[in-house]
Amino acid sequence: MKRERLTMAQALVKFLDNQYIEVDGVESKFVSGIFGIFGHGCVVGVGQALEQGGHNLKFYQGKNEQNMALAAVAYAKQMDRKAIIPCVSSIGPGATNMVTACGCATANRIPLLVLPGDTFACRQPDPVLQQAEFFDGYGRTVTDAFKGVCHYFDRIVRPEQLMTACINAMRVLTDPADTGAVCLAMPQDVEGEAYDYPEHFLAKRVWHIDRRPIGASQLERAVKLIKSAKKPIIVCGGGVRYSGAEKELLALAEKCNIPVTETQAGKGLIAWNHPLNLGGIGVTGGKAANVVARDADLVIGVGTRFTDFTTSSKWLFNENRRVLGINICPFDAYKMDAEAIVADAREALSAIVGALDGYKTTYTTELADAKAEWDAIVDDYYSKELEGGLNQTLALGIINEFMDDEDIALGSAGSLPGDMQRLFRPKGCRNYHMEYGYSNMAYEVNGALGAKLAKPEAEVYAFCGDGSFLMGHSELYTALQEGLKINVCLFDNLGWGCIENLQNNQGTDTFGTVFKARNPKTGMLDGADMTVDFAKIAEGYGAKAYTIRTSDELRKALADAKGQDRTVLFDIKVLPKTMTPGFESWWRVGVAEVSTSETVAKAYKDMQENIAKTFDY
Repeated sequence: MKRERLTMAQALVKFLDNQYIEVDGVESKFVSGIFGIFGHGCVVGVGQALEQGGHNLKFYQGKNEQNMALAAVAYAKQMDRKAIIPCVSSIGPGATNMVTACGCATANRIPLLVLPGDTFACRQPDPVLQQAEFFDGYGRTVTDAFKGVCHYFDRIVRPEQLMTACINAMRVLTDPADTGAVCLAMPQDVEGEAYDYPEHFLAKRVWHIDRRPIGASQLERAVKLIKSAKKPIIVCGGGVRYSGAEKELLALAEKCNIPVTETQAGKGLIAWNHPLNLGGIGVTGGKAANVVARDADLVIGVGTRFTDFTTSSKWLFNENRRVLGINICPFDAYKMDAEAIVADAREALSAIVGALDGYKTTYTTELADAKAEWDAIVDDYYSKELEGGLNQTLALGIINEFMDDEDIALGSAGSLPGDMQRLFRPKGCRNYHMEYGYSNMAYEVNGALGAKLAKPEAEVYAFCGDGSFLMGHSELYTALQEGLKINVCLFDNLGWGCIENLQNNQGTDTFGTVFKARNPKTGMLDGADMTVDFAKIAEGYGAKAYTIRTSDELRKALADAKGQDRTVLFDIKVLPKTMTPGFESWWRVGVAEVSTSETVAKAYKDMQENIAKTFDY
């Protein structure tokens, strides 16, 4: 057996450089680059291996470990999970900074490989700089924190352990049913230790993503259930995108006259103006989807996790409904007490469509009526000017109208995801990119870099609030460093507007959710507004920036930005509380059972009444 003597880090780099995937006969490179921030836990290990060369991996210099990992999550999501950018960090804070991003990846079923440095396996330079000591055992380090947010965790304490660790890491990263974050913790001494690695470990390796077919008995059960329904609906989830099943889903809808509703991850796969597309469903959904869903006797969930936002905390559907869960992941297929079809979405839908000859739902005009009413509501939100300033929904509509077919709309947290699931009208397929499994503040700017790396020919528009921007935007600097243009649409409403709304709607007065100065008279945060010139912040980085207070200024800025060749930030000053409300939905949150406030007491009573309308599964 031929072998090559390499350090563990050198072997890791060579292994990653030779990983490929094959889907439907198309082979592609799985790893083309690495994000990294070097410190004493990795710079002389992985850093040396990358600097030495002999590989084809492009190095991207992150500026904050969490934010570069969020960019990597967005890259993998935009690539439909067919490629990743691993993330390398030092030990201690550099490592644990990536824990949040791992939670984001795992919640969204997105592959993310993190390679944090770790303390010395030999334990001799002990405690090393940035090591947290745990008195219950020397084998415990801060990288154990990754175990709670990763689908696979391994600590490589001998260089030969790299082989089983890497194979198992790739197993998870390429598994459509069990993917998420993967952590390979790397003690810094082991990174530099050598081993004679067999050449077959380092050679080109192709991981085949096979489609799991629907079984004959599964098909029979699914068809029987659908044929017994008079008014079914389809819930289109992110699994439809990753399976590439949008054509098959549309074929089912059109053949049988079944309306389609969208989750955040499933939005943008079916044209918004298709007669059967009722739009977003659930807490952040629109009236058309939620009203029709309430009367549905069968819910066909395809590639959806059935989160509380999709089901309105299990309140939305009526007590007589049944659920058909089509999902490659058994964990998700069985949710909502569903008839579970554990199979690839494209394979399952194709077979089901072929077996439904002669079946039609009993819908008559109610779908067209609901859609027409909802379209008129959206048109109104997108066109209505308010006195006193620019409202959020009008600004969103102007940007939506301006964007081209191939432009990517990206978001994650705050009130904008609700506005976008309800109102946004994607012009192209697969260009609506919403991270809403974790609703990770700071994803937007950093994620825009990842999406741009995945699709450099497209304009990427990140939609974020001032709160999310303040949480983290370090990779704005990296975008400029790489010569990549991203468009940051920053909606400044002077606080965490959606959380203030939630607070107020549940009976509590505004407290701690708006950005105001400390008032010396009251001692509270109820002084003057904390106005920030976000345009100047962006200009300080070297970006092109615009300050916008009117609809005309926004239109002019968008047009001018189209001709820019560098990152752009639109500092859009919007009126607070001008986002969309809920439509025929409910969200369960933990309202105080005991309170001196009458409004809180009423909110608690309302919650109990709504809980009585939900169903346990």
